Amino acid sequence: MIAFALRLAVSGGREAVARLVMIAGAVAIGVGLLLSTLAGINAVGASNERQLWTNTGAVSRTETAAVDPLWWWDHGDYFDGKEILRVDVAATGPSAPVPPGLDRLPAPGEYYTSPALAELLRRTPAVELGDRFPGRPAGVIGDEALPSPDSLYVIVGRTPAEIEHMPGVSTVTTIATALPPSCEHDYCPGLGVRGDAMTLILSVVAGALIFPVVVFIGTATRLSAATREQRYAAMRLVGATPRQVSLVSAVESTVAAAAGTAVGFGLFLLLRPLVATVPFTGDRFFVQDLTLTPLQAAATALGVPVAAAVAARLALRRVTVSPLGVTRRVTPKPPSAWRLVPLLGGLAELGYFADRRPETTDGQTAAYLTGFLVIMLGLVVAGPWLTMAAARGVARRTGRPATLIAVRRLADDPKAGFRSVAGLVLALFVTTATVCIIGTINENRGTLSGDPQTRVAVEQSGLVEDPPMTDAVSAGLLADLRAVPGFRGLALGHDNPKAVGALPGEHPGFAPNLVLCTDLAQVPVVGRCPAGASVAGVPPWGFLSLRSSSEMEWPAAPVSAEEVAALPVRNVYVTTDGSTAAMERIRTLLTVAHPGYGSRTVGDWGSAQQKELAGWRQLANVVLLTTLPIAGCSLAVSVVAGLSDRRRPFAMLRLTGAPLRLLQRVIGLESALPLLVVAAIATGTGFAASAMFLASQMHYDLVSPGAVYFVLVAVGLTAALGIVASTLPLLKRITGPEAARNG
Repeated sequence: MIAFALRLAVSGGREAVARLVMIAGAVAIGVGLLLSTLAGINAVGASNERQLWTNTGAVSRTETAAVDPLWWWDHGDYFDGKEILRVDVAATGPSAPVPPGLDRLPAPGEYYTSPALAELLRRTPAVELGDRFPGRPAGVIGDEALPSPDSLYVIVGRTPAEIEHMPGVSTVTTIATALPPSCEHDYCPGLGVRGDAMTLILSVVAGALIFPVVVFIGTATRLSAATREQRYAAMRLVGATPRQVSLVSAVESTVAAAAGTAVGFGLFLLLRPLVATVPFTGDRFFVQDLTLTPLQAAATALGVPVAAAVAARLALRRVTVSPLGVTRRVTPKPPSAWRLVPLLGGLAELGYFADRRPETTDGQTAAYLTGFLVIMLGLVVAGPWLTMAAARGVARRTGRPATLIAVRRLADDPKAGFRSVAGLVLALFVTTATVCIIGTINENRGTLSGDPQTRVAVEQSGLVEDPPMTDAVSAGLLADLRAVPGFRGLALGHDNPKAVGALPGEHPGFAPNLVLCTDLAQVPVVGRCPAGASVAGVPPWGFLSLRSSSEMEWPAAPVSAEEVAALPVRNVYVTTDGSTAAMERIRTLLTVAHPGYGSRTVGDWGSAQQKELAGWRQLANVVLLTTLPIAGCSLAVSVVAGLSDRRRPFAMLRLTGAPLRLLQRVIGLESALPLLVVAAIATGTGFAASAMFLASQMHYDLVSPGAVYFVLVAVGLTAALGIVASTLPLLKRITGPEAARNG
């Protein structure tokens, strides 16, 4: 029977072959996207695993071993907005533990770098970066210790005396292989990307990508459904059992789905190097991290063809009712208002969590992912009822023949009318929600690049609880800083041990820095002194705020300039011409002079979040560029399928005198009405769902998307109507007099 079904599947000529190719192509796209998403989730976990060793210095770790202790000092650095993880180590004996990726510990005067940092050092002048690392390169860190090919890591060999007094240094006897018990108040550089959050985001993206593909598969499966239904009904008349007919109807889609699944696996393997370069998490993945578990591969390979067989069985289920079931068609039962329940339920679920954000990440994943998927399912379920309601409303207010025919057909069979636009409606919902969420996050976090006047500065300081940098900044360092091409000004923020100029009740640790007015005049972006003052009290945040403080007049401090000059320094603030060369050369001089204190720019503070935002924008682009073309293809196939299935009724209308233009208007209206009505509801639902998600998860108010979004929606709808119009010339060819004959 299966062999007969296979022969029957391709016996319809070019039309049958085209249908098989379309189903296989839709399945291949869906499988490729699904596998890429699953592999992306796995890659996040693998990336996080490979950087666990960087938590070795965490205070909360208690693992020990009977080996020589290793002095461990991990701290951060930056270059041109790129974060560098630096670990200084000093062995106390030959059995000291060795981090992964190294054959041995670097000796004093040696350092190992990641391949990306080694390349950066080769193309960057030493005065801008290389001089920060004492000694000579001893080799590269292996991939097994790096979360990404783009990771900038360096392990520097030191003597115990060189680093034992540095802030945050510790001695360890084991290398971390798991997250430490606590990281909230304990610096843990190897936390990595929040895999659970990325799983949530990628899962939503997977649903957003797969839903339109599933709709496309269903649409392609129904292509020429009427012809096949008549064929299957004829088989029933000659004695075929319902089970045999069901088997024949499922074989075609199952074979096409199996072929598409195989092509999808090949597509995934072919595109895996390209997918690895997309910085979903801010950095690229290693290609070998984009792998599938055996369970994921088996579930996809078996589940997709089975799902296609089920879809085919549901699409052609009427032929098993009776041998005459096809020729004795009746108006389908109209959809009820209960179809709105899933859509309203999904919105209600997100609304419930708007001010009840789950405490755990697993809870958040369950809440938000479920809500979005239920809404998407609800749009598909509610679409026919919304189409019927709109058609009935238009029917009561029109007298035009083409409009009456179109809306009455929609009212009689709204499922068929909505089916043609379901993919595009889902794409509009996904596009709206994605653009709103990403746009709002960008609006709230995108200012981290800072005020233009503050982007040209380099500041060096420690934490509030750290001791001052030094008793005095050397005259030689000041001379070197001023000699850097691009140098503009310099100010020193001195320690304020007696909280001179502090507000009443203010914590002494947050007392203002004491700054000479002659220094402050060199960096007007920080503010100015009162007239006649020689010393001002400038709060620590004033030295590296995201916004310029040039309009601020800081209060005078009752202390002499001579006394201030003798106090230890807490902040060094240097302004430049804004060039990377000048800023990084300044940073290098400060880092070498005071290695225990961070040298930062405004761009550094926002670096990590900007990378995260860039990854989310990549996800948004993938969703937009994938769902809209698939939805357009689904619309085109659906319209062609509808024309093919109704060729005889339209041919009869033409024989009775109906002009071709009238029939073309009927086809256009049948597609345009559900598209515009349900698209408007889907767009509004996208706004509502994204607003509730943002309020609950991030406590942000929804920011309206810009003009680009509205232009994109308008272009998308116009393109959809253009696709419908492009199929109308087929009407003349398939509704000739020969199509009116009984087959």
